[in-house]
Amino acid sequence: MFAEKAADFHGKLKKLTLIPSADKRNIWEALPDEWKSSLIKAGEKRIHWNFSPIPATLFMDFGRSGNRIQFETVYFEKRYVLADLVLAECIERKGRFLDDIINGIVSICEESAWQLPAHNTYIRDTPQELLPDITRPVLDLFACETGAALAVASALLGEQFDQIHPFIQSNLFDCLKRRIVIPYLEEHFWWMGQGEEPMCNWTVWCTQNILLTIFSMPKDFMPSIQKEVFDKACQSIDYFLKDYGEDGCCEEGAQYYRHAGLCLFHTLEILNNITDGFFSDFYQNSKIKHIAEYILNVHVDDIYYINYADCSPIAGFAGVREFLFGKQIGNKNMMNFAAKSFRQNPDKLLEKEINLFYHIQNALTYSEIMAFDCSKPILYQDIFYPSVGVFIARDNDNSADSASLSQKNRYCLAMKAGDNNDSHNHNDTGSFIIYKNGLPFFIDVGVETYTKKTFSPQRYELWVMQSQYHNLPTVNGVQQNAGKDYRAADIIYQFDEKECSICMDIAPAYPKEALLDSYIRNAVLIKEEKICITDQFTFTENGKHQVFLSFLTYEKPVLSSAPDTCSAGSFWTLSIGTLGTLTLSGIVSIQIEEIPITDERLKAAWKHEIYRIKAEADCCIKKVEIEIF
Repeated sequence: MFAEKAADFHGKLKKLTLIPSADKRNIWEALPDEWKSSLIKAGEKRIHWNFSPIPATLFMDFGRSGNRIQFETVYFEKRYVLADLVLAECIERKGRFLDDIINGIVSICEESAWQLPAHNTYIRDTPQELLPDITRPVLDLFACETGAALAVASALLGEQFDQIHPFIQSNLFDCLKRRIVIPYLEEHFWWMGQGEEPMCNWTVWCTQNILLTIFSMPKDFMPSIQKEVFDKACQSIDYFLKDYGEDGCCEEGAQYYRHAGLCLFHTLEILNNITDGFFSDFYQNSKIKHIAEYILNVHVDDIYYINYADCSPIAGFAGVREFLFGKQIGNKNMMNFAAKSFRQNPDKLLEKEINLFYHIQNALTYSEIMAFDCSKPILYQDIFYPSVGVFIARDNDNSADSASLSQKNRYCLAMKAGDNNDSHNHNDTGSFIIYKNGLPFFIDVGVETYTKKTFSPQRYELWVMQSQYHNLPTVNGVQQNAGKDYRAADIIYQFDEKECSICMDIAPAYPKEALLDSYIRNAVLIKEEKICITDQFTFTENGKHQVFLSFLTYEKPVLSSAPDTCSAGSFWTLSIGTLGTLTLSGIVSIQIEEIPITDERLKAAWKHEIYRIKAEADCCIKKVEIEIF
């Protein structure tokens, strides 16, 4: 698709013009006064910043302890500071920030390596080296991000650098040549794509930043390699797209959409810019349009998103990038969604963003997104993504503005009907997520702070990855397994105005030791009324069996009533905070477990403890009925 298109391009590749240098005062001075003032204040806080070196022992800390945070805190802070200083200088252009910018650039260039310790390997899924080999740079996500940030800084302020001393730029260019360009052209890193090897967000995220690096540089910076980079980048995009279904579902979730779908968008924007719009027809490609619209389809309300795998339910505000992607594909509803979310975001300056290109795009689009007419409601749709197995159905009163949806009896039901082989996978086939009135009712916890163990063979020892900490059964003491063979089968779904439903057999998601013959889970959203879930199961052997169902909630569950005798038709009733009611039949006992939230990454989503309801099913009846009001 992209590689074939690139082969048909016979024009001259241009320098990127999406980055206006600080000398283009008409562009920078036209920004809103409050925006300029905020950027200058952010830069002023960084004056005389100490860009400290990163010692080798800090790099080694990941290999020794598995801790990522200590190194990454220092590493990213240096890049946040540089972005603040560069933007402030572009706004003011009095030279007040230049010395600190030069200190930042030199300090980053003097780092032994730009890759994170957690990515310090040359072969995919192999152990990381304790220290970097400075003679053979690794191109990971943040080496590529760093290269792009430095190249864009040069494009913005290069003339000012040269007025101080030409070595600033020449040393920077030499560093980018050795650390980015040569490794990109001479090494094969897995994310570049090869054969049928599965790709993920890395492919377009890295590729976007490689293109930013090369085509932000002066015309005489290695001009002979530009076509080779262009062709290789287009080939990598094809490798990325091959792993997406036609439906455009991001199997890594809403947070990763911003590094996958949106990086695809930026890559396309860059390719169009350097070829005078040669790739512009791709915006009407159905797969690319579906990739763009995914983020809207998984949005629930306000800050919440449907989350599976390593994604958090609070996946971040939408903004300028989603707005511009929606604009390019002609989807005003997506633009409306992005503009509303942007206005709610308290961090419009992107304070924790190292990508200077995003900052520029943000600044240059600010007036347009703030002027966009947001008076219409956001329109949502019921949808099933067959490529990943994500089902989403909701009450959707499109006559109401999204700000008032929390006052309505609004349900959102999501189920995962795929397999346990997703990128950033959790063992969650058949698990459901439910929101009521825009608030989390039954939840997917998300993932804890990444450590060495997160991406090791011991990944599924972590509780958040396990099926017993999703809304799923544990059968004869056995949980679901990871891998493409552990999946849902016989999936049937339907949508209509009054009811939406999905039915599947999740028995194949469990190993044979569970002794399951079938486990049919059927979920129905009766709109504006309730959600009904029915589980029916059979076993491969006669004898005594045990099935425990787990239900995870954010609000505290309180047992309201229990039957005197447990039999078919006997109901257990639980109040879930003040949000609603859960009733269960076919259950012989219930336990409620409080799970404290101590991990910093989980604390971003869950401000207090969460709860796990553990309900033992009656294996004589072999049927559990669940109603959620």
